[in-house]
Amino acid sequence: MTGRNGWARFVGFKMLRLVSLLVGVSVLSFILMQFSPVDPIEAYIGGDMIRVSAEQRSLIEERWGLNESPVERLLTWGQTLIQGDLGTSMIYRQPVADIIQERFMNSVALMAVAWILSGIIGFTLGVVAAMRRDSKLDRLICWYCYTLASTPVFWIALLLLMVFGVWLGWLPVGLGVPAGMSADQVTWGDRVIHMILPALTLSLTGVASIALHTRQKLTDVLESDYILFARARGERGFQLFRRHGFRHVVLPAITLQFASFSELFGGAVLAEQVFSYPGLGQATVQAGLRGDVPLLLGLVMCSAIFVFTGNMVADILYRLIDPRMKEELMS
Repeated sequence: MTGRNGWARFVGFKMLRLVSLLVGVSVLSFILMQFSPVDPIEAYIGGDMIRVSAEQRSLIEERWGLNESPVERLLTWGQTLIQGDLGTSMIYRQPVADIIQERFMNSVALMAVAWILSGIIGFTLGVVAAMRRDSKLDRLICWYCYTLASTPVFWIALLLLMVFGVWLGWLPVGLGVPAGMSADQVTWGDRVIHMILPALTLSLTGVASIALHTRQKLTDVLESDYILFARARGERGFQLFRRHGFRHVVLPAITLQFASFSELFGGAVLAEQVFSYPGLGQATVQAGLRGDVPLLLGLVMCSAIFVFTGNMVADILYRLIDPRMKEELMS
């Protein structure tokens, strides 16, 4: 019974933090949009701005509620949100919920592939570097990780685009599906091919932190006394890592991997913009540049829930795997 109460307190506390986080990021995003130099009416009309009269402009402002004060607009948006309505996008003229639902699966598929690849590759490189410490292979892996850690995502995306999309012509240069094809003609193979370059970009940039953290953690483990005793008994190589090193480095690596959801989403925004990939990141950029407040607030809330979920899963796994944290939760 005590364990159930502990989990109930843990989940309840997390839900309270999620609610406060959503309120905070929504209000902050709304305030920042009020200081933005972007005129939502001009962005809404586009190139036909000079043909719009003052009366027509006032009608557009009334249609989208832009004639109200910022406080009134925020309260109106909050009331509709409580009723389950995220509002209507000024850019796409569609409900925000439909736009998020349409683009959510594209972004989730892209980030899931990149997240898995970066975790596996990063963990493997970190283990190899630690097991071969101070060797040429270790220095090569460290140089590779430090280079990636200091390289912007969009630069890697542009480099991969030029090499594999333009020079070699092996992969498409952008979009989520082939241009000019109807939805019923697009196959899963087409979607996978168009996802390769964005997923490769995100996975390459996400390798560095996992690899360097795993290398440092495993290096500390290999310098401990019980590893020295294991070496004295004749244990070497993979056998030594499997018996004594794996359980000490896998938990921090998993925690760090789930905690990297914020970096993954931020990288996806840039990668989707470079490759014109139809995901949440591209929609977020368009909403910010064109002053679409309802769409931007909906996407900000969606991204906050996504990042918070990753951090919460990391906390739950930590408490399930680590006996010390589990005993504290059960008490």
